[in-house]
Amino acid sequence: MLKIGAAAAAGVDWIQIREKDLSGRDGGWLTREALRRFIKSHASSETATRILVNDRVDVALSERAAGVHLGENSLPLTETKRLVSVQASRQGFLVGVSCHSLEAARTAVSGGADYLFFGPVFATPSKAAYGAPQGLELLSKVCRAAPIPVLAIGGITAANAFDCLAAGASGIAAIRLFQEAPDLLALVHSLRKLTV
Repeated sequence: MLKIGAAAAAGVDWIQIREKDLSGRDGGWLTREALRRFIKSHASSETATRILVNDRVDVALSERAAGVHLGENSLPLTETKRLVSVQASRQGFLVGVSCHSLEAARTAVSGGADYLFFGPVFATPSKAAYGAPQGLELLSKVCRAAPIPVLAIGGITAANAFDCLAAGASGIAAIRLFQEAPDLLALVHSLRKLTV
C-alpha cells in the first residue's frame, strides 16, 4: 500500500490493482484502500492518478474505480461493456484490454475497448507465458492500426521507454520499472520529459 500512495504522489497516471488471487471482498478492500491513499496523495500531485482494477469489473464498479483492465481469461469485452453501460452514472469509466497480437488488438478495438496494453514488447519474466517478445516493429503496426491509446508493456525500462513512444505508443505500463525505482518521483519526471 505504501507503493500505491508513493506512485500517486509521484504523478503516475494509472495504477492497476492486479491481485488476481484475491476474493471479491478482499479485492474490494484493497481497491478502497488504494483509492483512499490516492485521495490523500492527490493534493501534492500535478496530474490525476486513476485507479484501475484487473479483471474484476464488479469490484471496479462497486468501489468506484476509474476502470477495469481485461486479460485473455477475463470476462469478455462485450459483456464487460454491457455491465458498465448499465451503470449510467459511470461516465468516463475505462475498459482496457491486454493484447498479444495485431489480430487481438483489432478485435479489442472493434469490441469497444477504450485503450490497449500491447506486448510483451521486450523480454520479461512476468510476460514469459505469452511467448517471445513482440518487438518494436509489431508495436508500431498495432499503434497505427488502433485509433485508441496503445500502451507498451513487457520489459519496459527507462532506457527503452522512448523507443516505445517513438513506435507510436501513447504510453508505457510496467511493474518492475516503477516498483524498483529508487526515486519514483525522479523516474516519473524523466519519463514525462520523453513525451514533450
